[in-house]
Amino acid sequence: MPPSPSRVLIVLPAFNEEESIGAVIQEVRSTLPGMTCLVVDDGSKDTTSRIADEAGAKVVRLPFNLGVGGAMRLGFRYAVENGFDVVIQIDADGQHDPAAVPQLLEKLDEADIVIGARFAGVGDYQAGGIRRFAMRIIASVLSRTAKTTLTDTTSGFKASGPRAVALFADNYPAEYLGDTIEALVIAARAGCRITQVPVAMRARTGGRPSHNPFKAAVYLLRAFVALGFAYLRPAPSVATLDLRTAQEGAPA
Repeated sequence: MPPSPSRVLIVLPAFNEEESIGAVIQEVRSTLPGMTCLVVDDGSKDTTSRIADEAGAKVVRLPFNLGVGGAMRLGFRYAVENGFDVVIQIDADGQHDPAAVPQLLEKLDEADIVIGARFAGVGDYQAGGIRRFAMRIIASVLSRTAKTTLTDTTSGFKASGPRAVALFADNYPAEYLGDTIEALVIAARAGCRITQVPVAMRARTGGRPSHNPFKAAVYLLRAFVALGFAYLRPAPSVATLDLRTAQEGAPA
């Protein structure tokens, strides 16, 4: 049974997204009524925070840019401290369709993390060359760790249930690609169940993409470094995770 909308926190990590953030928040709020929208301003130099506040989102601001991992770690801590059971990560650039969120939530009945997968038969999103090669290799490795077939382990469109929220509030990595590759390794090794649903991606509504063809070789190197560091970290205790989840779910 899907969680109550009042227990779902939509987290939008945002860095210099003044061109798109207002429209994204409006779409999230109209498409997903009853859910709380939190913008984590990751040290923006523009008017991202002001526009987000005027659009009706709750806003927390980091003093300097930490990257998506640092912003999401703050989002997970906010969820734990304010009684939310589920966290949905949505990009602030308009690429993720909020209408797909109910599909992710439905799958939380059988998993702790649900990935909105771009390469699973829906939509026409493309990633070519070295970057796509790296994505395929990493997806293959993580599929073995998670003991399920995953095709898109670098997607930033994800739903995290209570066990994953409790885990990530303390263990979410802030390093480059930590919010995708390393976070999934941490979750799988902690005993979290991971699955995916196919989603269609949209074009950015503003800002600049984080990758371009000239950075493909750098992406490949950093992706495999991130994967290596993920497996070097000590695995979180499953027993500790389950105890914390039970404590957070207990009545005050």
